[in-house]
Amino acid sequence: MKKLLLITALVFNFAFVASTQDDLMNLLETDEETTVYTYATFKTSKVINSHSVEQPAEGVLLFLIQHRFGRLNTGLYELFGLDQATIRLGLEYGITPRLSIGVGRSSYQKTYDGFVKYKALMQSAGVKIMPVTLSYYAGATLNSLKWEDMGVEERENYFSSRLIYTHKLLIARKFSSAVSFQLMPTYMHKNLVPTTSDANDIFAMGIGGRVKLTKRMSVNAEYYYTPSSQISYEFQQPLSFGFDIETGGHVFQLHFSNAQAFFDSGYLTESTGKWSNGDIYFGFNISRVFTIKKPNTFKE
Repeated sequence: MKKLLLITALVFNFAFVASTQDDLMNLLETDEETTVYTYATFKTSKVINSHSVEQPAEGVLLFLIQHRFGRLNTGLYELFGLDQATIRLGLEYGITPRLSIGVGRSSYQKTYDGFVKYKALMQSAGVKIMPVTLSYYAGATLNSLKWEDMGVEERENYFSSRLIYTHKLLIARKFSSAVSFQLMPTYMHKNLVPTTSDANDIFAMGIGGRVKLTKRMSVNAEYYYTPSSQISYEFQQPLSFGFDIETGGHVFQLHFSNAQAFFDSGYLTESTGKWSNGDIYFGFNISRVFTIKKPNTFKE
């Protein structure tokens, strides 16, 4: 794990040193009487598992297909995980230039999810200088699996016990045309937890980054740390790497992760795969945008 994190840090550091000085000056060179906003901090609304500060433009509908195969270490009999798969279908819509909403359904634990995302601050230069882009994300998931009473007779099950709520601040900065970085402080509330030793309120911290390799390709990395003192069962911190490839109206994201789930509570608190054991899931995200109505020109 330490080696993987070190390699990731070295890659982003090298790209930052190589490109920041010239590109950052290009980003900041602007007419003093205007404000220039930074765009395309990330290629799409996902870093890998987590949301990025990007969102559909006003009047634009994004259709997202997320697919993840089984573990690579299952061997040839399972065709290295290709015989096993989970999928999530999602829709995201831009209500305004700053506000978007979304819904999705995952085959993993038959989970429904919904969210709202609001861009409170936008990185800019010129008359108005803002060093970062800040988005607020609020989401909820609903596990629709049949109840398991586990031998407890006449146990009363509540609909509210199926719900989990997540809040995040997405704090991103585009250091140059090639390098972007994002912090993701996270708060999660579970209405129902397995034991009294498990916390209903869970805090985590995520980091994500993107290094642009070519005009249409970039490499991404994402990591979350959730203190184990909040959770009684064994789980692994989710670490993911991937490539973004843009082809016209589509964006393909190819990734490797030790997390199988796509929704917040799944990858944050239920990841069990160990990179050192080869418990790696290969998958991809495909996004396609559709213009529902002509957006208004963004103005402050």
